[in-house]
Amino acid sequence: MRIVGLMSGTSYDAIDAAAADLWLDGDTLVLTPLGMVSRPYPDELRLAITAALPPSSTTMEQVCRLDTAIGQTFGELAQRANDELCDGLAEVVASHGQTVFHWVEGNRVAGTLQIGQPAWIAELTGCTVISDFRPRDVAAGGQGAPLVSAFDVLWLRGRSGTSVALNLGGIANITVAGVGDDPIAFDTGPANALIDATVERLTAGASTFDRDGKMAAAGTVDADLLARLLADPYYARRAPKTTGKELFHAQYLPQMLNGLPSITDVDVVATLTALTAHTVADAVRDAGATEVIASGGGTMNPTLMGMLRDKLAGLPVLTSDELGVPSEAKEAYAFAVLGFHSAHGLPGTIASCTGARHASVLGSLTPGRSGLPRYSQPPPSPKRLRIEAP
Repeated sequence: MRIVGLMSGTSYDAIDAAAADLWLDGDTLVLTPLGMVSRPYPDELRLAITAALPPSSTTMEQVCRLDTAIGQTFGELAQRANDELCDGLAEVVASHGQTVFHWVEGNRVAGTLQIGQPAWIAELTGCTVISDFRPRDVAAGGQGAPLVSAFDVLWLRGRSGTSVALNLGGIANITVAGVGDDPIAFDTGPANALIDATVERLTAGASTFDRDGKMAAAGTVDADLLARLLADPYYARRAPKTTGKELFHAQYLPQMLNGLPSITDVDVVATLTALTAHTVADAVRDAGATEVIASGGGTMNPTLMGMLRDKLAGLPVLTSDELGVPSEAKEAYAFAVLGFHSAHGLPGTIASCTGARHASVLGSLTPGRSGLPRYSQPPPSPKRLRIEAP
């Protein structure tokens, strides 16, 4: 089956479309990457998303406009991926959508909302679209995240020791896949979310992230600010747990700076980068990891990766590229894998990772031009994932 996975994370800086051929070889799901295309959000749309996210208020009119515009933008990129990467032969588009609210009450997720109307994607591509993956897990008592854990567990199964897959997006999450133990997964806290918001504010929008970690590298970590940041109760909560920009939003840092002596811009960015390294390293060490396999935009920040390696001295820190999965495309490929599962009526969650009562078949179906695809009796759920070069 040829599938396009669509992903935009909590940074909402760009949309990624990764194409893959997926098929079963016995109990192994084989994924052949066909490539990725990406596009930044148009400036006007990105600003509209920013204006609607917490702690700002919004209207149903704005939500409708965003749902439509994001769906159209996703659809245009999916159409491009189908044309350029799939020779027009994609059967399914698996769309994560754009998370605009993750409703957390204490340790429980009460709801989650991803928008990006799938009808526009189906209309533009002609493909069946599987979308809205997270709510079914929430309805089953889960956190609705990290859904990439299902990919990670299949992918890392069979490696010796305790492998930890780390995603450094807007929010950082890990999947712990130890031999003989039930896997676990959770959000460790911010990865790039606070860094990006702060750089954008400090540069008046001229930059939206710390390119090559240069600002952080030029600064010195402020011990008082770091201590205040590390005292956030989120880090002490037990897994499974998830978070987002509902907590780590643009006003979070100004609140933390209140009452502290003046801190230079580069020192602030260095301290936020250290926060990510500290919280990730603490979670990794607590998991008893024997190796870390990192992916996501944060792997492109050498200052962050250097701090993380220092905190995990002696522990191998690889990138997913070294295991055949392009780091920047990993989450999009993960949703292609979830799309394969849903299209075949197979569960796409692991209950011990999300905290749900049971594993669930995920997503909602929007028919393509030929209607819904018809597949034979669901095959057995795959036990492992193999990445195979094209």
